[in-house]
Amino acid sequence: MDKIGFFRDLAIIFLCAKIMGLAAQKLKAPQVVGEIVAGLLIGPSIFGFVEQSEFLSMMAQIGVVLLMFSAGIETNMRDLLKTGPKALAIACVGVLVPLGGGTLLYGAFYGFGDFGSEKFLSAVFIGTIMTATSVGITVQALKELGRLKGHIGTLITSAAIIDDVIGIIVLTFVIGFKNPESHPMDVVLHTGLFILFSVGVGVVCYYIFKFIDKRYPHQRRVPILGLALCMFLAYAAEEYFGIADITGAYVAGLILCSLHDSNYIARKIDINSYMMFGPVFFASIGIKTQFDGFTPELLLFSLCFVAVAMLTKVIGCGLTARLMKYNMRDSLKVGVGMMTRGEVALIVSQKGLSVGMMDAKYFTSVILLIIVSSILTPIILKLLYRGEPEETEPEVPAEAQTT
Repeated sequence: MDKIGFFRDLAIIFLCAKIMGLAAQKLKAPQVVGEIVAGLLIGPSIFGFVEQSEFLSMMAQIGVVLLMFSAGIETNMRDLLKTGPKALAIACVGVLVPLGGGTLLYGAFYGFGDFGSEKFLSAVFIGTIMTATSVGITVQALKELGRLKGHIGTLITSAAIIDDVIGIIVLTFVIGFKNPESHPMDVVLHTGLFILFSVGVGVVCYYIFKFIDKRYPHQRRVPILGLALCMFLAYAAEEYFGIADITGAYVAGLILCSLHDSNYIARKIDINSYMMFGPVFFASIGIKTQFDGFTPELLLFSLCFVAVAMLTKVIGCGLTARLMKYNMRDSLKVGVGMMTRGEVALIVSQKGLSVGMMDAKYFTSVILLIIVSSILTPIILKLLYRGEPEETEPEVPAEAQTT
């Protein structure tokens, strides 16, 4: 790319991402779907207006870090504690079942190889992509149905948030094993050290930010310092602990999520993410997607990938809810509410591509999963809630209450 060519590329990306994002909203689909489609259209696979470059890769990397920082800072700790062990159990099973299903799916198509081999890790990574639920898409669907404040809505939302945290931990372990010199205990040790480091830094930074926030409320220095914390933890996580940088960014958001001005910080961060880095990240997914070598076998794999990813969430989360004495209809609501995929699946895929654990051609499978699950989830939830009075306050069903 020439010295000023990136200005042209950014102009094309911003314009096309916005147009396609608005078109997606008109069709009742998430805006992120439109931005990905925009990347497909302007990328080398179709019209070839924009080529992938190191500059765009760096912009996309900043975008993914900001997205995870926003996800962390928008986490509601009270909501997580409100549903307690139920949401945790649903989230854990909702990670394990898709992880196993995705691993088996890849192995059925391409083989597993020896334990710890590159092929085996690729199989596990495909399962890892399936683990994360899209909190944003799930919340939006429940909100549009007027069910976000009900007990089931709160349960789904809390489980989806925990689900993403567990998914990121799984991603951290899988990437840690990518290093041929790494050993399981090394990965466990580094992860444990990072957790201790995060707790120590988190406690100190929380009280520092709490003091600054109280002394200078609603001033831009607070989100600027928050952004610095995000970048520092993203760097420290990968440089010193071998942990994914997005994990550090997410932890930075969690540290600040309980501040009085956390919403103010989130809004300021979202301005940069929404206007610049976010569209570049999502469009870059489309730009990187390759249709070269798109064979009937890959098409069949993509269709199976979508089916397995959605069914394993419904089975894992729904069955766990059923075992907790929820009725069949509410259990299906939990399972269906957890089957959407979005930003985190893209983030995990992007990370896998950058470390060589996934081929770019599989982005097609991930994008197809996001589109199908984002469209089907609101429709199925609406059918499951049909005929029921709208819930306004969380109420635990009698059969699900603990004594």
